[in-house]
Amino acid sequence: MAKTRVATLSRKTAETDITVKLTVDGKGMSKIDTGIPFFDHMLTLFAKHGLFDLELKARGDVAVDYHHTVEDVGIVLGEAFKAALGDKIGLKRYGFFILPMDEALARVVIDLGGRPHLVYDVSAPTMFVRDFNLALVKEFFRAFTNTVGANVHVRLVYGEEPHHVVEAVFKSFARALDVASQIEPRAADRLPSTKGKL
Repeated sequence: MAKTRVATLSRKTAETDITVKLTVDGKGMSKIDTGIPFFDHMLTLFAKHGLFDLELKARGDVAVDYHHTVEDVGIVLGEAFKAALGDKIGLKRYGFFILPMDEALARVVIDLGGRPHLVYDVSAPTMFVRDFNLALVKEFFRAFTNTVGANVHVRLVYGEEPHHVVEAVFKSFARALDVASQIEPRAADRLPSTKGKL
């Protein structure tokens, strides 16, 4: 019988209050409310294209800046995936995806092997979508990567329009993470490591 890979978590600090419910093997259903419309849009795309069911509510000091909310959502989402993936028995572990969004092309490679490392090679001619600073996207991925314990390489191959750039990155990330988090039927009783530990 297949394991149900779900996690429900909350995290409250002086800067943010976040709750998340995640189903890894979902259908892409989501209910997202961070108080940051553009970020909500990206997380909705992430859930949809990764086929993750995700309910996430965040309240932060957005009157000061979006930084704390975006970073802390990355932390909580990383904690949720780490909890839901459990012992990682049978995990495919690696995921890779290249995704186009109009003129933009993004590539994301993921290893869920427990060693946190982020390579983030993304730039756009304009670093803002309305009032959302695209530099915060890197902070989200850094927080997620460090918390879940993943090696994540994100690269914008090319792209011009900032919304398209970030959308391509989030969709590619979702697809790569979906692949990496799947169970490999041929090795469903084993860890994907010669060390015997992840």
